[in-house]
Order: sequence, then C-alpha cells, then structure tokens
Amino acid sequence: MDETLNLWAAIIGAGIVTYAIRLSFILAMERLTMPDWFRNALRFAPAAVLSAIVLPALFAGVTPSAPVNPQLIAGACAILVAWRTRNVLLTVLAGMAVFLLLQQGLGWS
Repeated sequence: MDETLNLWAAIIGAGIVTYAIRLSFILAMERLTMPDWFRNALRFAPAAVLSAIVLPALFAGVTPSAPVNPQLIAGACAILVAWRTRNVLLTVLAGMAVFLLLQQGLGWS
C-alpha cells in the first residue's frame, strides 16, 4: 500500500513540477523581450529536436559490413516525399510503407 501511495505521489509531484516549469516560461515570455537573433534561432528548435530523435534510429543498424538497413532506406524515402509534397501524413505513410515492404516483403531486418 505504501509503495502505491509513493508511486502516485511521485507521479503527481512530477506533473506539478513539469507544469510549473512550462508555466514559468509562458509567464516570463509575456514580460521579456527577446532579441531578434534569439527569436530566429528558436525557429529551428523543432527541426533540431526532431533530427536528434530520428537520426539515431535511422543509423542504429548501420555497420561497415551492412551499410544499408530498412530504416535508412525508409527514412530516405520519407525525406524525399516530405521534400516534394510537404505533407506530413503522406510522409509518414510513405516511410512506413517502404519500411514494411522492405522488412516484411523482402525479409530485410
């Protein structure tokens, strides 16, 4: 019983801390003015975060003996579709279709 209560207390505490951190930035941004160079740099933050999440997964199975893997090919196809169409749904569907085709259809793993 004590472990369950501690777990719930930890979850609620983490939620409160996370909410307070986010709220502090929202409240601070109303009162502070940011320089233009900083605002311009913030525009690239989502792309940088997404790249930091996706790129390690794409290159996870790449070794000198097996330089190509299904994740890398599917990622390259998704990048090509995103570049040509700028459609997020189509990009995800194309990447997943290529990945499933290579993995299930051709047996690449």
